[in-house]
Amino acid sequence: MAILVFVEDAGDELSQQAIAFGRSLAGDSDPLDAVRITNDGAGYAPAAWAHALAEVISERRPAAVVAPGSERGNEVLAHVAARLDLPMAAHCTSVALGDPAEVVRLRWGGSLLEEARIHGSPVLLTVAPHAIAADGVLDPAEIESVAASEEPADLLVRVSERVPSAVAGVSLADAEVVVSGGRGVGSAEGFVALEELASLLGGAVGCSRAVTSAGWRPHSDQVGQTGTKVSPELYIACGISGATQHLAGVKGAKKLLAINPDGEASIFASADYAVIGDLHEVVPAISAEIRKARGS
Repeated sequence: MAILVFVEDAGDELSQQAIAFGRSLAGDSDPLDAVRITNDGAGYAPAAWAHALAEVISERRPAAVVAPGSERGNEVLAHVAARLDLPMAAHCTSVALGDPAEVVRLRWGGSLLEEARIHGSPVLLTVAPHAIAADGVLDPAEIESVAASEEPADLLVRVSERVPSAVAGVSLADAEVVVSGGRGVGSAEGFVALEELASLLGGAVGCSRAVTSAGWRPHSDQVGQTGTKVSPELYIACGISGATQHLAGVKGAKKLLAINPDGEASIFASADYAVIGDLHEVVPAISAEIRKARGS
């Protein structure tokens, strides 16, 4: 019962999680193949990647195809499903292969788990981010490279240019500490205290969708279902109520500290540590204690 894993990038954590998930399906005796798509610098083209992956699937006929729960992982596998006329299950946390296969997957931004059956072979699925630890990763040399399709029809939609973020310092996606603000921060100027705390902790500043909608911070700072999904060691939520869409973006955080004056705020149900108080007093006080402890 061979398992095929689509790897977006060998060094990417979500791709590593997909490999670990594939290994759990294959077990100790069944083969596990991992492939990545190359296109000689022509830019990401979802249809071209899917065409190449679909050919590998048709040739090898694996029992299941596993892809990372990233934007590209979901997009490429959706194209593959359309090409092969098969169903696809996104953001799975577990799967029992069979006829039909049974999966458990995240729905509504992670607010509920859905049990579903998939009729069709092979089973196409993506792994919910951080549903499994990225351990026991394959050596990059064990990941097979497959050339993307060069058919003109497959290249109609492609990435032609990448514009790097103008944000300096540690990126939101890679930060070990994220200090994030919501509507409770009150204004763009209110983020100065959050920026100071993030700087002291060597972290990055994030925000909720309400903040970007108000124009206080750029969309690149948004954390949540429609923003960046983060997995820091510590996520500090300041003035954030805890909407489902926002919490979907911080499910990978190891620890969550919530600061909110409303003791009934829903974010406290997901918090490891809670401070009920005014963030405009609490955040500067934390920064002051850090400077004091460091003797600065």
